[in-house]
Amino acid sequence: MVHKTETLFRDDAYLRTAEAKVVAINDRGGIILDRTIFYATSGGQPGDTGYLERADGSHIAIAATITGETKEEIIHVPAPEQAAPTIGEHVKLAIDWERRHLLMRMHAACHLLTVVCPFPITGASVAEDDSRVDFDIPDVSFTKEDVTAGLMELVRADHPIFTRLISDEELAANPGLVKSKNVRPPVGTGKIRLVCIGENASVDSQPCGGTHVKSTGEVGEIHIGKIEKKGRENRRFRIRFGPMPAA
Repeated sequence: MVHKTETLFRDDAYLRTAEAKVVAINDRGGIILDRTIFYATSGGQPGDTGYLERADGSHIAIAATITGETKEEIIHVPAPEQAAPTIGEHVKLAIDWERRHLLMRMHAACHLLTVVCPFPITGASVAEDDSRVDFDIPDVSFTKEDVTAGLMELVRADHPIFTRLISDEELAANPGLVKSKNVRPPVGTGKIRLVCIGENASVDSQPCGGTHVKSTGEVGEIHIGKIEKKGRENRRFRIRFGPMPAA
């Protein structure tokens, strides 16, 4: 049986705690709740870690969060040697907020990079301190300094970041919204989530299920640490926090 978990983080990525009920435990000990603030690994963004607090105050450490048979089933993977909750038990959820906030800032930074480098995306990976976006770029004249300057211009402008839903038909009518060269957003649910940057999405708009900060200013100082050649026309841009190191 596939369970559908209500994804509280999609409406509010800033929720640090919530309450939920255990609805199932799979054969590997993975815990499935009726609702969650834990983001499951998807779209290049790693899943959340944290803990579940039981009524007696004891904690069940969550080492990873993944999706189950469908994207709507979210499995909380306990760390080794944790006590198992019972089905129907009510628990309090708490994510590792410092780690999540770093990932939210980084994921937003990756979106900004796709604005500065408006080329087809061939891969991406979000991490707390060093993320990457791969582009199909015929032009090799991009420099770390120029791209960093473009990123910081967007950060300093403090554009709002928000989400909205569009229909499958709207996406089909606007294929340019999809920046990935090989991966298409899932359709068939009738609603596709767009992450938008700028007033009325004036800076950017693209399908994404991840978590992001509320404004580009919250991303903070970032720079391109390295541009790597990964093929004749494939370039990998690595984003890091902080100012660009002195040459």
